[in-house]
Amino acid sequence: MNKEFLKARQTKYVSYAALYIVVVFAVVIVANMLANRYDKSYDATSNKRYSLSDQTKKVVKELKSDVTITYFDQTSRFQEAKDKLDQYANLSPKVHVEYVDPDKKPELARAAGIKSYGTTIVQIGANKNEAKSTSEEDITGAFIRDLKNTTRTVCFVEGSGEHQIDDTSRSGYAGLKQLLGKDDYQAKSINLLTTAEVPTDCTVVVVGGPRSDYLQPEVDALKKYEEGGGRAMFLLDPPLKMGREEIADNDSLNAVLQTWGVTPDKDLVLDRNPVGQLLGAGVEVALVMRYDSHAIVNDLKGTATGFPISRSLQTKNGDKTTVEKLFDSSDSSVATTKLDSPNINLEDPKNKKGPMTLAVAGTYNTGKENSQGRFVVIGSSEWATNGYLGFQGNRDFALNALNWLSSDEDLISIRPKAPEDRRVTLTQAQMRWVRLTSQFLIPLAVLFAGVSVWWRRR
Repeated sequence: MNKEFLKARQTKYVSYAALYIVVVFAVVIVANMLANRYDKSYDATSNKRYSLSDQTKKVVKELKSDVTITYFDQTSRFQEAKDKLDQYANLSPKVHVEYVDPDKKPELARAAGIKSYGTTIVQIGANKNEAKSTSEEDITGAFIRDLKNTTRTVCFVEGSGEHQIDDTSRSGYAGLKQLLGKDDYQAKSINLLTTAEVPTDCTVVVVGGPRSDYLQPEVDALKKYEEGGGRAMFLLDPPLKMGREEIADNDSLNAVLQTWGVTPDKDLVLDRNPVGQLLGAGVEVALVMRYDSHAIVNDLKGTATGFPISRSLQTKNGDKTTVEKLFDSSDSSVATTKLDSPNINLEDPKNKKGPMTLAVAGTYNTGKENSQGRFVVIGSSEWATNGYLGFQGNRDFALNALNWLSSDEDLISIRPKAPEDRRVTLTQAQMRWVRLTSQFLIPLAVLFAGVSVWWRRR
């Protein structure tokens, strides 16, 4: 009886074990099938480093035709690009990814004009562009070039002390020029004194912080361009009269803006926002955390932007213009009209109290169909320089504004983020304290606790 009982129990256990194994295998197989079909992941990094940006998702999900991404490399190195490219394929069934080894299929590599390993080609219909790398910015940039298939040129006015697009110093616009290149814009400088008119190939004209007065022919050229359906961005600093480098009033240019419904005030905005102090910004940097409703700033909700050396703007709609506010300075900001002395009293009762308008966007009705003029006016030019472009959401705001001006609203979004530098930098005193704590204080505390427990139990 006992033997039969044990045998029955062993049989039962074996049956249970076999059933459990089958169930586990079935669960694993089903889980893998579901994971392969519905590829979902969670990015726990603070800046979503391993997730595709909103801009990429917008571009891919709105595709109207199939896209083929072909990656040319050695078979052993396919995995280096697979993680990134598969994210694009998971966004839309219209995206197809192919991997080609030029050594195994040299005819395909020759037909595509491939000269080196690690080359990525993005093809939409008959349009084909090469991504400079497998980074999200370069791959999405290739998508945009395929979709637009047009040359868009941003022209920066020079000749009156404006920021230069080839200047790599903190006050230059070289970083902005590089940023535009990633969105497939060309950037060039123009001088309105030599031609007295805006070149016809300019998609957008940027007046980037002139220090000298514009002459009347320059002002007339900008006025004619905008009122003829052109697109322009005006970055105008307050007319400071401090030190050697004074900023001119530029009354002629301001008079034209005033006819469009924008009046730049002759003041300097100072921000006492404590959040700005935490971010390392001084009172001369107007910190913006809240935005109005407009295509340029709708995707910036929850993102801070900073505008150093700013002036306030007064706005109203004109006969042919509609002006919309983009954002104001904070409630804790003030504006002073004392622009000739660095000694500024924040508590001066004559200071204007915030919030104050810092940026606006407007449209000009030319009376012609599909020929609407657009303009953006911002009371600061420093925010787009190499020294400040990387501040929080400044780069996104810059591209969003230019996308709107060039009627590329489908590109307005948050761009791919660069990896954060998460290293901790310690001073010598902090290093000594960390060493003292880890090597002596913590071990001594553990030893003391152990001795105390032993003493109580002895």
